[in-house]
Parts: sequence; C-alpha cells; structure tokens
Amino acid sequence: MPFTLTAPTLSPITRAALWILLSGICSVMMNVLIRVAAQQMHPFEVAFFRCLFGLVFVLPWIVRGGAAQLRPRKMGFYLLRAAIGLVSMATWFYGITVVPLATATAVAFTGPLFATLAAVLVLHEVVRFRRWSAVVLGFVGVLVIMRPGNERLDANLLILLLSAATGAMNNITVKFRARTERPSTIVAFFMIYLTPLSLVPAFFVWSTPDLSTFGALVGLGCLGTIAHISVARAFAAADASACAPFEFARLPFAALIGFLWFGEVIDLWTWVGAAIIAGSAVYVAHREAQLSRLNRAALAARPIVPHPEDADAPVSPADSRCEGEPARVHRRE
Repeated sequence: MPFTLTAPTLSPITRAALWILLSGICSVMMNVLIRVAAQQMHPFEVAFFRCLFGLVFVLPWIVRGGAAQLRPRKMGFYLLRAAIGLVSMATWFYGITVVPLATATAVAFTGPLFATLAAVLVLHEVVRFRRWSAVVLGFVGVLVIMRPGNERLDANLLILLLSAATGAMNNITVKFRARTERPSTIVAFFMIYLTPLSLVPAFFVWSTPDLSTFGALVGLGCLGTIAHISVARAFAAADASACAPFEFARLPFAALIGFLWFGEVIDLWTWVGAAIIAGSAVYVAHREAQLSRLNRAALAARPIVPHPEDADAPVSPADSRCEGEPARVHRRE
C-alpha cells in the first residue's frame, strides 16, 4: 500500500484510521461497480461473480496456509454460515441498485446494533441498560430515515435492513467459531462454500456479461479483497472501538459519489437519521471494548490457587481466602 513504507513512523490510531478509510473508499467504489454491472446483469449474478473473483484473489492465502487449515471440525457450520452470508450479500446487491448510495450506507451502519441483539440470542452475552438504550436509539435513527407513514416511505430499505441483520449474524458466527478454529480456516471455507451457493440463484437469471461488464466484475472482486484486508490491518493496529468512528467517513464519500455519478441528492432527515445510527453504533463499540478490558483485567488479577494435592506448593493466607471463589468481573453499564 502507498503508506506501507511510512507506517512504522505513524501512531497505531493513525495507521488504523488510514486502513479504515481505504476500506471505506473500496466499499463505496464496490457499490458503484455493482450498479454498473447490474445495468446488464441481475444483481444475483453480480453477487456470484463477486464471490468467484473474491475466491480467486484469496486463493494464494488458502494455498499458503496448506492442508492443515482445510480441516474444520464442523462442516455443517460452514455451510450454514455461507447460506447466511449469501442472503446478506444478495439482499445488499439488490438493495444498492434501488436505494441511493448514501441512504444504503447509512442503513448498513445498523450492523453493530443487530450484532448486539444476535450476541444476546446466540452467545447469551449480558447486555445491560446503557447498551440496550444505544440499540433502541439506533433503530430510532432508522425510523427517521424511513419515516413510516410518509408517502415517501421506501420499502426497499427493508431489504437493506435484512442485509444488515444477516450480515451481523454472519459476524456472530465468526466470533463463535473463532473459539476453536483459526481465522484462515474460517475465511477459506466461507469463500469455498459461498461461491457455489451463490451460483444457484444466479443460474435462474443468467446472462453472459460483455467485456466492459466483465472488467467491472473483476474490479469488484479485487476491491472486496482489498477492503477485507484493510479492515483486518486496522483491527491489528488498534481496538475496534478506536476504529469505529472512522468507518462513518464512508457516508459523506458515498453521498459525494452518488451526487457526482448518479445525480442523487440526500435530504436532511437522512443525514439526521444517519447521525443517530452512527452515534449509537460508536457507543456500542466503545462499551464492548471497555467491558472486554475490564474482563481481561479481572482475569489477570485473579490469584493462582495451588491444587490441594500438591503438597510441595505453599498456600499463602491470601490464596487460602480466595480458594474456591471464582473471579468476579464487575460489568457496569
């Protein structure tokens, strides 16, 4: 990347911000290429080619990982994750062709809010009042954008909400599976399963792309790979809560591209709703990072108690008082 040579001299937050901004630019330009390709092809077919060329671009990493990473413990899990990912991708690829770029980008920011709901339902995480308040406030922002009861209500926004919800569910499955599988295995099998699955809906609306459309599809796969790598680099440089505010730079960039390329003008209420959603998502990311640090600190401070059968290990008075007592993690919300 252009700033790789100077990266060691930059602070971690600056490096994370640059990676996130690069990811946002790639994501917005991907949406432009989706629209360009969808002028000739159905969005479902565009989604298939996105998966196909994405698999081609990540294939070197799969080969480099060797056969060890291609031995997952639960094949059915990866098939389920690929099916969820297909729903998220197909609904997004269709929705982005019928909804203004900036509006679609704003609705996509509800992903962390849906992820919080999924964490409660699937991972049984404890979410208390303040995070629930942020989630509710975020969905109020969605209502501000959609304005139900208004004659301008766009039902296509529901498709984008479905995409955000299934995308969040997909992320939760990664979090769940990462407890026992390597990240390279998760990524590899996601692409390996998703590509043939995406061919099924594309088969029923198939049309052979011309040369210019084929070039847009190749660019789509390339930009998607760069976006994913950039996000991974950003999270390696800084916490997710530090990266979250920079992700919302996509919105003004999407509005600018939508205006210059497609003549789209975003009204005031969309900006207001987007600001509410962005603030809620940033707060949720901040609280999750804060609670994670508290949990790590509590576990690090937990005393090590010798096993009772170990006669050679002396037990201090402090250890004897703590013996049999689990570490208490104070989760204030």
